[in-house]
Amino acid sequence: MPAPEVSADALAARLSAIGLTTRVQEHTRHTSIEAEVPETLPAETWREVLEVVAQADRFGLLATSLGGRTLWAAVSKTVPATGDVRGPGHQR
Repeated sequence: MPAPEVSADALAARLSAIGLTTRVQEHTRHTSIEAEVPETLPAETWREVLEVVAQADRFGLLATSLGGRTLWAAVSKTVPATGDVRGPGHQR
């Protein structure tokens, strides 16, 4: 399995190849990929898009009442192999 950063970049590249314009954003625990989805996206293209985002740890679609649709996917970052990996607020 590739590193999470490579996975997020690969997902964004595949969505771009389908014809969607993507935005990749780094966060503390994950990398997010977003793309605006046109209203006229054919069913066959939707199947391709779903195959791509299914590789992410989480994904979804935000739809607004104004007709905008934003596809999102999140790839979790790996946890360090040593040290206290439970983070703040977790007692031993």
